[in-house]
Amino acid sequence: MNIKEEERLNKLNHSCAHLLAQAVKHLYPNAKFWVGPVIEDGFYYDMDLGEEVIKEEELEKIEKEMKKCAKENHNIVRHEITKQEAKEMFHEDPYKMDLIERMDEKEVTITCYTQGDFTDLCRGPHVDNTKELKYFKLLKVSGAYWKGDSKNKMLQRIYGICFDTEEELNDYLQKLEEAKQRDHKKLGKELELFMISEYGPGFPFFLPKGMILRNILENFWYQEHTKEGYVFIKTPIMLSRELWEVSGHWENYRENMYTSTIDEKEFAIKPMNCPGGMLVYKNSLHSYKDLPIRCGELGQVHRHEASGALNGLFRVRTFTQDDAHIFMREDQIEEEIIRLIAFIDRIYRIFGLTYDIELSTRPEEKFIGTIESWNRSEKILQEACHKAGHDCKINPGDGAFYGPKLDFHIKDSLGRVWQCGTIQLDANLPERFDLTYIDKDGSKKRPIMLHRVIFGSIERFIGILIEHFAGAFPTWLAPVQVNIIPVNPEYHLDYAKEVKELLEQENIRVELDDRNEKLGYKMRESQKKKIPFTLILGNQERDNKTISYRLHGKEETKTVSQEEFISYLKMVIDTKKLNQDC
Repeated sequence: MNIKEEERLNKLNHSCAHLLAQAVKHLYPNAKFWVGPVIEDGFYYDMDLGEEVIKEEELEKIEKEMKKCAKENHNIVRHEITKQEAKEMFHEDPYKMDLIERMDEKEVTITCYTQGDFTDLCRGPHVDNTKELKYFKLLKVSGAYWKGDSKNKMLQRIYGICFDTEEELNDYLQKLEEAKQRDHKKLGKELELFMISEYGPGFPFFLPKGMILRNILENFWYQEHTKEGYVFIKTPIMLSRELWEVSGHWENYRENMYTSTIDEKEFAIKPMNCPGGMLVYKNSLHSYKDLPIRCGELGQVHRHEASGALNGLFRVRTFTQDDAHIFMREDQIEEEIIRLIAFIDRIYRIFGLTYDIELSTRPEEKFIGTIESWNRSEKILQEACHKAGHDCKINPGDGAFYGPKLDFHIKDSLGRVWQCGTIQLDANLPERFDLTYIDKDGSKKRPIMLHRVIFGSIERFIGILIEHFAGAFPTWLAPVQVNIIPVNPEYHLDYAKEVKELLEQENIRVELDDRNEKLGYKMRESQKKKIPFTLILGNQERDNKTISYRLHGKEETKTVSQEEFISYLKMVIDTKKLNQDC
């Protein structure tokens, strides 16, 4: 659900942002307001309360005042005023004055909306009356720099959501609560997957179990790409300023790059892997017969993110992109894109992820290359997507600075949408780096290039998977696949060790819980750790050489022979089953 795209919900949430501001003005008379936009999952309003600081527990008080204002049944009235009238009306609010001053001089008519004793500068649209605003909830409060610039004053931002019915609101809040329980930062700590240190904000540390998960994903990535005919490279993490000037990053991406001086020469840590891939291509001569060249790299990049934007594994300052650059002839473009879409589809299905595709077109300002080249590339991507059997929604102006792209928005088990995969068609960097191949007639030709990722980044994809599976990974991904619990270590430990050795010989990741604790406690601990298979070994299992096991989240215990269990377990792993049930 994207509230911005739903006309009715957009109006409701836009109006509820004004209701929030009206209530805040009643409770904090000195409040001044910046902007209160509708966002994909509700609305927020940025405000300056001077020395007052709103805490989470105070949101209930603000909600109560909002409900009081809504019940007064005020019509929400639109007014058209001149720029001068707007200045007079909002002369005591520097934030509104800033908005008014920056309005185009041609925009002689400005609109504002009034409800009762509150008027706000706004383009609208809004609902007709405050009585329509019944089912809302304030969700959280946080800090936000004015205009998003860390040099400016920190404002307070209150988030909320509004629906037409109580049922819709309750359903949303229930999903929100479930999302909290799935929070990858919470589960990452509980399952000992990763950590963030104050010594490196935005630079995640992967713990031993997290490294198992990460290595499985990377090995899977290499295996699947080998099947698709990719070769692999590794490029340096730091390269000279001159390279980034050639690529266009220095001009278009400089503010996000970390730099250093070596031997009195300026270098930059790579924010993207592409320029290194260009140098690898230029390292040798290429014939038209060599193309397409599909060149993959799990490359670590660094990008500066504002400290307030950092969020677990979702927003970091260093991450590993599952990059690939495909160099091809012009007559191969469509075939390669269709093949790549099918490849991405196959990968996502393995994780039980559905997706939609967006075509992101030329940015308004920062872009390289001609408009004609952009138009041609956008058309190629759109037609290839349709021929691959998929629709694509147009996302105007959101292309990379060097070319348009197809963005893959995956949907997780809670219905939340994440942008992960991308296919970017680029005729600009091959031109900038003077890439060539020898054509049939012996002439030099310029290759066309695709940039693409599937996971997006290893770190972020792991964060998504943690929340998608609520930490209960399919067996093939689980850091620990089997936990063995001897009923009484004094009598059953030797058999437990025997079973552990059998499983390890089959490359099963297994732990043995031989602590002197009660069986029930150890069973609960195993469930809490979300281990797919818990083995309970007592007299019967020892004497009959059998295995009793319980699946994560299940109450039923099954008893089978050692051979049956190992055969079943290997099948579950080899087929990458999402569900361990028989």
